[in-house]
Order: sequence, then structure tokens, then C-alpha cells
Amino acid sequence: MRIASARLPRPAAWTAAFCLSLTGVGAAEAHVKWFCAYDVVGAPRGLETVLCENFEKLAALSILALVVGGLFEGTVLGAALTRSLDRVTAWARVNTELMFRAVGGGFFVALWALGGIILTPELTTTNPMLSWLQLAIAVGFLWRATLPFSAAGIVALFVIAASQYGAFHLADYPVFLGFAAYLALTAFQRDLFGLRPLDVLRYAAAITLMWASVEKWAYPHWTFPLFIEHPAMTMGFDGEFFMKAAGAVEFVLAFALICTPLVRRISAILLAAAFVSAIFEFGKIDAIGHAPIIVAMVAIAADNVTAPQRLRNLVIMPVGYAAALAGFIGLYYGAHAVLYGSTIL
Repeated sequence: MRIASARLPRPAAWTAAFCLSLTGVGAAEAHVKWFCAYDVVGAPRGLETVLCENFEKLAALSILALVVGGLFEGTVLGAALTRSLDRVTAWARVNTELMFRAVGGGFFVALWALGGIILTPELTTTNPMLSWLQLAIAVGFLWRATLPFSAAGIVALFVIAASQYGAFHLADYPVFLGFAAYLALTAFQRDLFGLRPLDVLRYAAAITLMWASVEKWAYPHWTFPLFIEHPAMTMGFDGEFFMKAAGAVEFVLAFALICTPLVRRISAILLAAAFVSAIFEFGKIDAIGHAPIIVAMVAIAADNVTAPQRLRNLVIMPVGYAAALAGFIGLYYGAHAVLYGSTIL
């Protein structure tokens, strides 16, 4: 690990690296497939390279952050922060549906105006009819009664993209399916097996970001050209280490979205800040592409649903994190090996 002008004891250096990555991960949240060459079929980094000593220490710091967050939530300061968030986010909470409809409508109008894009910038198409489908989806956001039709249109675009680019590539974007589910459930005023519409979207966003985190570890070299154009992104760290740290921070924040109420609200705020900060560095393409997930983070941050504080949460969170980490890495590498014949080690 290389840290510019840093002479810290080793534990302090690692803590500083992790904390600095919380601020630096914003630039890393620019979706690399929108700005750099990529090769999904190409073999990812071997697990013996990914699961190194640096990775283990970053995972340990992630678990520590979850435990500290869980402990903080049960304190007087945690309760005070919750009340403050409730006050600050009151407008967003009352107008959550309006936010989704406005941002969703604007997003699909932008895709229609740009043309040649299915759902995200790297998912291109030559079919002119898809642009008119996107415009129809945008029109459907105007009325609650037509939201199910917009939801169906989003699912149709997702299926078309998957048929063209493959299911593995579209595993980057289950948040769109969550967005479609939110629209349909909101229109019908229904839950999904006890999950509120926003909860369904929250889980979809968590899955999306955890998968994207593994991609940072599997293909860090995709992002290296951005480091040449934007050297400040790495904040003085070695590129390889920075991508490991950025992936670790993104994974723990994504996992936190399915944790206890205050922990997930803080996570949503940090993720929203990361996505917004990336816009200043990478411009309107990043702004349009990440608009749906940004509004989802704002809605999650505003969600004031509470749950009893239980001691078992302090055990469940780190155990769940470890299981999710192993599961997503195994699924990513396993799926790639099955679909493209890559070797895991």
C-alpha cells in the first residue's frame, strides 16, 4: 500500500485508508462501463489475487464499521440523529412517490432524446422503436393509474437488454427491476409478501451495488484509464489498493441498506453523496445514468420506519455481511466460470 505523505502506525494507516476511501469512493462510483473499454467475457482476476491480506483487513474494518453503527443506533445520540433525520427529510418522505415519478419520467425522456440507448449508456441499440417505448414509459409516470404500464415497459427494456448483452451483464442492473416493482406496487397500493414497495427497491439496490463491488475486485484494470485522466481519484493510493478499498466501502454500504433503520439511512446518505459527487467529475452522462439510484437513496434516507433495537442485530449484521460477501463473490465467479469458461483461481 502506498499513501502519499503518510507516516502512521500500521493500524492507524489502515483505518485512515478505509476512512479516506469513504470520501474517495464517490469518484469510483462512476460506472466504468460508461467511460472505459471493458470485456465481460474476459477472465476476471483470480481469487488468489483478490482474497489477499489487504482484502481481509478491509473486510475486518467493514465488520467493525457495521458493529459500531449498530451500537450507535441504540444510544441517546443515535436516537437524536434519527429525530434530526426525520425533520430534515420530512419533505422527501411525504413526496416519495412524486420524486420517483418526476425523476423516472425525466430519466426516460433523456433516454428518448439521446436515442440509441436501452437503459444505460453502454447498453446501445439500433432499434428506433425502443426510443418511442421510452417516451411512452415517461408519459406513464404522469398518472398513478398508468404506472403499471411504465413498470411493464421497464421490464421489457431489461429483458431486451439481457437478450442482447446476456444475463451476466444485466446482473449489474437489478435496481431497474426493483424500480419497476416499486411503480407497480405503488399504483396498486400493495405489498410484496410483506415488503413495502420501497423495501423491494431497497433490496434491489443493495443487490445491484454488492454485485458492482465484486466487479471492482474482479476487474480493477477497467478503471485504470480513469486514474490517468483523473489522477486525484486515487487520493495518493496505489490503483490496485484503491479499487479494493473502493469495492470494500461500496459493499459494506450496500449491505447496510438491508440492516437496521438508522444504519441503512446513514448508508443511503453516504451512497447518495458518492453518486452525486461523481457527477461533478464525470458530467451529465453520469447524472442521467445514476438518477434512478440516487432518488432511491434519497427515499431510503427519508424512510422513518423504525424497528426494535435488539442485541442480536449486533451478531446478525457481521455474520450476515460475511455470508453476503462470500455469497456474492462465489456467485460472481461461479456464474462467470459457467457462462464463459473462466477459471476461478
